[in-house]
Amino acid sequence: MFAPVVRLASKKLLEIHQVFYQPPHASGSFSTALNYHIDSPDNNPDIPWEFSEANKEKVKEILSHYPSNYKQSAVIPLLDLAQQQHGGWLPVSAMNAVAKIVEVAPIRVYEVATFYSMFNQSKVGKYHLLVCGTAPCMIRGSREIEEALLKHLGVKRNEVTKDGMFSVGEMECMGCCVNAPMITVVDYSKGSEGYTYDYYEDVTPKRVVEIVEMLRRGETPPVGTQNPLRIKSGPEGGNTTLLSEPKSPPCRDLDAC
Repeated sequence: MFAPVVRLASKKLLEIHQVFYQPPHASGSFSTALNYHIDSPDNNPDIPWEFSEANKEKVKEILSHYPSNYKQSAVIPLLDLAQQQHGGWLPVSAMNAVAKIVEVAPIRVYEVATFYSMFNQSKVGKYHLLVCGTAPCMIRGSREIEEALLKHLGVKRNEVTKDGMFSVGEMECMGCCVNAPMITVVDYSKGSEGYTYDYYEDVTPKRVVEIVEMLRRGETPPVGTQNPLRIKSGPEGGNTTLLSEPKSPPCRDLDAC
């Protein structure tokens, strides 16, 4: 009576094994958990990929910060540079190129790229809009911010608009809780040379739509707080305390005073 159940379980285990453990590719890299996209036409290890001439100089500069026997410590900045060059996402061939530079097995680079949410394994828009999803921003309306962006652009989270201009994602705390809610606009439209990562704070559903349309027109929205009554992270209308420079101690060595 258990034979059908055993056969079904065996079949499922075989399917799982085939998904996660494929034979090595001709290039020598091993297909692991990344193989859900590793053989797509625009993302496979046989597509040639290398840093541009300008970025090869940046690679040398990045590596110079680390002892030669610890060059694998440069994985994160090298992946970031590769992602900037490749329009905001990392194909497996770019990850393999980084692995070759730092002289580690490709899986060591895949582990880093798939762990950190700053690295994208699929295409994003030229402007990648990241909505903060942590508690302070949620209390201040970040879900409404995201809904306004998705509705205006006609996409779901992590989808790219048909014109390739925009995508919307979520990022955990970006350290700007005092000006919640906020979004980040990651600009990949000009490659690594014109790459920017800008904060837009104190946003409203109406304001984020305005920011999108300014970007669409090629304009640069003013970064930082979008509340005209605030200066940076100061209170609306200006300070009510600490209106002058505090008095300094009578001497720097307080124990000797």
